[in-house]
Amino acid sequence: MRAVDLIRKKRDSGEHSREEINFLTSGCTRGEIPDYQMSAWLMAAWIRGLSRPEIAALTEAMLHSGEVVTFPEIAGKKVDKHSTGGVGDKTSLILAPIVAAGGVSVPMISGRGLGHTGGTLDKLESIPGFNTNLTLGDFRRVLGACGMALIGQTAEIAPADKKIYALRDVTSTVENVGLICASIMSKKLAEGIDALVLDVKTGSGAFMQKEQDSVHLAELMVETAQRMGKKAVALITDMDQPLGRFAGHSHEVMESLEVLKGRGAADLRDLSIELAAWMFYFGERTKSVVEGRVLAQTLVASGEALEKFKQGIALQGGDSRVVADYSLLPQAKSRAEVKSSASGFLAATNCMEFGVALAMLGGGREKKEDTIDPGVGLEFHTRIGDRVTAGETLVTIHYNSDAKLGEAKQRIAESFHISEQQQPDKKLIRRLVGA
Repeated sequence: MRAVDLIRKKRDSGEHSREEINFLTSGCTRGEIPDYQMSAWLMAAWIRGLSRPEIAALTEAMLHSGEVVTFPEIAGKKVDKHSTGGVGDKTSLILAPIVAAGGVSVPMISGRGLGHTGGTLDKLESIPGFNTNLTLGDFRRVLGACGMALIGQTAEIAPADKKIYALRDVTSTVENVGLICASIMSKKLAEGIDALVLDVKTGSGAFMQKEQDSVHLAELMVETAQRMGKKAVALITDMDQPLGRFAGHSHEVMESLEVLKGRGAADLRDLSIELAAWMFYFGERTKSVVEGRVLAQTLVASGEALEKFKQGIALQGGDSRVVADYSLLPQAKSRAEVKSSASGFLAATNCMEFGVALAMLGGGREKKEDTIDPGVGLEFHTRIGDRVTAGETLVTIHYNSDAKLGEAKQRIAESFHISEQQQPDKKLIRRLVGA
């Protein structure tokens, strides 16, 4: 086989065989197929789409490109959560310590920022010293010690996805249900879990902006998990506006800590509790999701979840003093404000543009070798449905370089839509798939 022939086949709407998918995946992993050819194939797959047999073949090829982990030495169920990403989406940092504090193990293999969204690994690495690049041995040790471990893909776990993920980020080939499903499920099925809770975003800040597309992706991922013998459920959740009040890596760590202290934005707190409740139910810690919700709330109120996060930070080499002292996290040097141009009610936002603006300021990657400035961030002061007045601050920008500040401010300002009519509150959880 030749990569150029397979690029042409997909370009011309052909369907790959399992052997052809394996050839592309293994060739990319070993470096035998160069980035430019794999990028061309990804664009062809993005445009022409992947069939269900192709998605299944790609998922399994990426899953078996490395080691599939098991944890026979750790008793009880292992449950993970995955989000398809959005602006201000930091629930992993909140629910992992909640669920671990409740006695269910959370082996979480996460990704870096993708497109306009922030990555869990990048957020955690804004904590001084926090090491997400653990070996499998250290991954097992940390998970056994505190019930949670949050790492990136090691050389052993789904190495094909690690390479393809980085290429998708910088070639605008992210928003494709087949590529998203294969990427997520290859990582998650490699981490030795018994069940998976999926948070599939929909709205202007999601990769799947139409709800029917989000439901299709959710059905595909739940079906893939169940085919591999794992319990799975997907929550279709709103991303027409940022989740919580902050976007940006160190800011999202601070906001997560606030939620674990019983404070923080209501939408972020409610979604984190709901996802944790499903994880408790699938982990057989509670007999129902309702009981799981009560348990999660209790663990936050008692401070046990916060202590679990502090323990996890220390075990992964991080400075656990950040739990009490936010000044130890990276801080931006300068502030700028985006003000409302009119009075009325906030009717809608173009949420994706907030993520794009943040990336322009250094909070994301435009090339795969780019480094992220963890101190930059956006602080949102209004929610859809709120009354605003002309001149009122809508967003505070925390920045270090003003090179693209003007363009970022313009993008943010143009992303707010003010109306004379008040809009109904957005429903946070729109529906369930696979429940």
